[in-house]
Amino acid sequence: METTIRRVKARGIEIYKPKPRTPGLRWLRRPVHRHLWKGRPIRKLTIAKRKTGGRNHTGRITARHIGGGHKRRLRILDFNRKESGLQTVVRVEYDPGRTAHIALLCHDATSQLSYILAPDGVRSGDKVESFRQGIPAELTGEDGQPLDSALLGARTIRKGNCMPLSMVPIGSIIHSIGLLRGGKAKLCRSAGAFARLLSKHEGMGKNGMAIVRLKSGEERLIPLDACATIGMVSNAEHQYASLGKAGRSRWLGRRPHVRGVAMNACDHPHGGGRGKTKGNKPSQSPWGQLAKGFKTRRGKHVNKLKVRDRPRGKDKKMQPLLIKT
Repeated sequence: METTIRRVKARGIEIYKPKPRTPGLRWLRRPVHRHLWKGRPIRKLTIAKRKTGGRNHTGRITARHIGGGHKRRLRILDFNRKESGLQTVVRVEYDPGRTAHIALLCHDATSQLSYILAPDGVRSGDKVESFRQGIPAELTGEDGQPLDSALLGARTIRKGNCMPLSMVPIGSIIHSIGLLRGGKAKLCRSAGAFARLLSKHEGMGKNGMAIVRLKSGEERLIPLDACATIGMVSNAEHQYASLGKAGRSRWLGRRPHVRGVAMNACDHPHGGGRGKTKGNKPSQSPWGQLAKGFKTRRGKHVNKLKVRDRPRGKDKKMQPLLIKT
């Protein structure tokens, strides 16, 4: 089949655009990643994903629009990064269970293999390291203090290196951020996600707190001894992909979404009536939960670590860019 590779203007991104031989190919768009591994993953670093169809242990549907799809094997990723020492990036792979790409690492000393989220720009042959156990001995003196701040920064501040927030310079772009000391990474793990370290406060909390601005614009407090990885998550071009047809959505395990106005009155608050109408009712879920302008966090459910809420409405349009790509 004849295909064409077109380049998105102003960003230099290659997009796979097949010739529309069939209706399903007319709107198919896929970013081209020539550096990805073409083979299979490491078998021992995967686990079978069992399908539930959105049902709980009693057989009732608790999550709608789930079912079918191709069988998958989940990749076991190392979100803790507690083992110190240099590691070599063997290859960058596609992961069907997430939007971001993953990188296969081989420890230089122990030859142990592991998967991590691939930072943007990391390729096979690069070196990454984790400093969660502290600064290595070759960068410290007899008193345990770093020999030179410039040498320490050149060695530690590299894409893919994992370290506590206390070691990250202010203003750095980070991802895979933890929320607890010794805990695994939980924030900024999807394709193209990143955050920026705004400030550090030694006197706040038990061991100090840091203020981090997430990609949504929200600013929140995170312990200084929580982990973070330098750089941005890979596959930022994921937003330019288009499935092209409903069948590809079914291959991913997503069942059709039916509009509320297309249902009967007994099935949805928007249903019923002669013609397309909601009956002067605000947008809501099938169980009456309001969908627009209704705050769902109240009282004890308020996030006390949030410094500034994400911009909404007109403030969102005036929000400055966090990073330029």
